Amino acid sequence: MSDLVSGSDPSGSDETKGSGFDAARIQEVKAWLISQFDAVGKDVPEFEYTPRSIAHLHNIATVSQAKTQAAGIVANDFRQKAAEYRSQAARIRELLENVGLAQESLPSSIVGSAQVLANVANLLNIRDTELSSFLVGRGDLSLRKSGVEEKRAKVQKESKVLLDYTRKAIARLTYLKRILAQLEDEVAPCEAQIENWKTNLPLLVSKEREYNQRYSNYKALLNRVGYSPEISHGVLVEMAEHKKELEKKTLPIIDTLKSYQDLPPDKALASLAIEDKRRQFAAAEKYLEEVLQSALSATD
Repeated sequence: MSDLVSGSDPSGSDETKGSGFDAARIQEVKAWLISQFDAVGKDVPEFEYTPRSIAHLHNIATVSQAKTQAAGIVANDFRQKAAEYRSQAARIRELLENVGLAQESLPSSIVGSAQVLANVANLLNIRDTELSSFLVGRGDLSLRKSGVEEKRAKVQKESKVLLDYTRKAIARLTYLKRILAQLEDEVAPCEAQIENWKTNLPLLVSKEREYNQRYSNYKALLNRVGYSPEISHGVLVEMAEHKKELEKKTLPIIDTLKSYQDLPPDKALASLAIEDKRRQFAAAEKYLEEVLQSALSATD
């Protein structure tokens, strides 16, 4: 086995010396590996010696040796205690035999009771069967029982809270699944509606442009005729009524003028007639303006 380990040992090469390999540490690692693998009846596998692997194996070997030494000390202590207990048991057995209390001479009920007493002592982890030791062990057991009951109550409380959370989560999950199913059922109609909107969108855009153009044209027309927001429907109706009244008043004058068309032209009479009609027309315009102003004032 040492040949297997030394077969890949670079400790004698120049590279090993130059790289800072510790020959003593390598030998310690080799010896430890051989001892460990020999203990299980196997050969040491071949591997490459590197500073990292040697350092790691040396640390493992150091820890293993320390633990092995500590385990040996504890095992020796246990062996010594076991020998002392065996000698003490032999002495106690001899004393019991001398006073006639050997196990073979005792009734089976007493032996059973002693065995039960010993089992209880082992269960309570006490070193003797004194009443005080049993009381202390019983008190310790009661304390541990109280601690276990407190932990159990705490765990039950936490379990109840978790169960409540779980039920709420399940209810919420069921609700979300139902909502998801409803949304999935509504996907197809919504998609059809969206496609319809996409189809009608160009038409709506063209209609909007047409209506905006009409609005601009109507607005320009209203500006051109002098429309203002103060002119309401009632004002226009009242103006129309006054217009009709003015037409009734001017209709006889127009008829009279039509009758003058058949007369021979007279410059002086024509000038007088024209001047008279101008005065009448000015008076009618003035009256119409007063009516409009009064209507606007009443609207305000």
